[in-house]
Amino acid sequence: MSTENEGNEGTAAEAVPSVPPVPADAPQGSPGSTPAPAPEGEPATATTPMASVPPTPAHAPHTPQAPHAPQSAAEANWPPPPPPAVPSYASHGADGGGPVWGAPSQPYAPEGPRKRGMGSLVAAVAVAALVAGGIGGAFGYWAADRNGSSGSTTVSASANQQDLKRDPGTVAGVAAKALPSVVTIDAQGGDGEGGTGTGFVYDKEGHILTNNHVVASAADSGQLTATFSNGKKYGAEVVGRAQGYDVAVLKLKNPPSGLTPLALGNSDQVAVGDSTIAIGAPFGLSNTVTTGIISAKNRPVASGDGSGGSNSYMSALQTDASINPGNSGGPLLDARGAVIGINSAIQSTGSSVGQTQAGSIGLGFAIPINQATNVAQQLIKTGKPVYPVIGATVTMDEKTGGAVISDQGAGGTPAVSKDGPADRAGLKAGDVITKFNDTVIDSGPTLIGEIWTHKPGDRVTLTYQRDGRTATAQVTLGERNGDS
Repeated sequence: MSTENEGNEGTAAEAVPSVPPVPADAPQGSPGSTPAPAPEGEPATATTPMASVPPTPAHAPHTPQAPHAPQSAAEANWPPPPPPAVPSYASHGADGGGPVWGAPSQPYAPEGPRKRGMGSLVAAVAVAALVAGGIGGAFGYWAADRNGSSGSTTVSASANQQDLKRDPGTVAGVAAKALPSVVTIDAQGGDGEGGTGTGFVYDKEGHILTNNHVVASAADSGQLTATFSNGKKYGAEVVGRAQGYDVAVLKLKNPPSGLTPLALGNSDQVAVGDSTIAIGAPFGLSNTVTTGIISAKNRPVASGDGSGGSNSYMSALQTDASINPGNSGGPLLDARGAVIGINSAIQSTGSSVGQTQAGSIGLGFAIPINQATNVAQQLIKTGKPVYPVIGATVTMDEKTGGAVISDQGAGGTPAVSKDGPADRAGLKAGDVITKFNDTVIDSGPTLIGEIWTHKPGDRVTLTYQRDGRTATAQVTLGERNGDS
């Protein structure tokens, strides 16, 4: 039993991440030999409540650099994040914005089938060299024969820089404009714990928007640095962070002049099928650009902070753009280059002994930028987050057909706070909330994620069941200040 957003008890789910990429020149054993297991690494912790995939944990795509002792959710006073079933979602239509991505301006020779890993990269380069050599040799022989002379003839590409420009509507054009405003964040705690994540320029004053779990290890006593795409590094400090939202704001200590904030889009207008571009530092590879589409909206996700402690809840944008550990905190852009989300978590396959961090399987989740912007503005203003609440404790159980109001709250307190929003609306312990406005609610985490997309003072409609009967109630959301 746990509390909707007042601190909950339980144990955060643990997952053993998958095997990291193997270099191309890694030695191979004799035929039939068994490969040695990969070194054990710290598992990323998170849970993604999705019914469309096997019940495997989601991982915050943040690259830890040193293992540390696991922390139970009970110690952090947060709820366990069970993966509740997800209802079927209706698509939310909106104009997708932005031109269709075109082909590169320069023609190129077709490549053979590619395989994953560095080995395939080397192989692809070798094949390209052989093909180019064959073509060049044939052309050179033909030219020499025609001219009646020996030697070879080479053909050079035009040196005209106009030919190298990319249209603003292409992925290359969007990336070229956005990359100077994206930073790789290195967080080093005083105890040696730390990792690598991503952030982006939020305003001209030097504020950087990122995930809380990226900076949590160095927030109290540690070092934070932000490295721009041109290689320049700047010290940074935490302005404020919100564990429940998994959002944090940093400030560059000596920001350079001429900072260019990324343009912010409208995540409410995103439609399933819209093109996406993710920028980050997967596995420490800074300035990596990947593409995909919006696969789903309003996906209920409960993700861990990487320490096995507190959890965050979001009604996320789902994308198939490749997102891996180290992408955390980076921008998810639309086809115009506007930020529509903050990449925060990934769903991974099952784990096995000896595996380290999980990698992308095409299921990534981003915090909608509209919600993240509200949180960032509050953090810059006061340094602390503000959460909307209904003033009721709900269970975290899955497959309950809704968010069930518990018999009692944390520490034996009433499940429905006296004179709180739920109490004034007539809700009682045992009621099962099945809808939040028009969104179907199937569990406690789903309800929390939906509540947190709103602001205190918003008036919402809750549909609930009591003694086999369905009723509705108008609730004006209350507020809770801070994470404690």
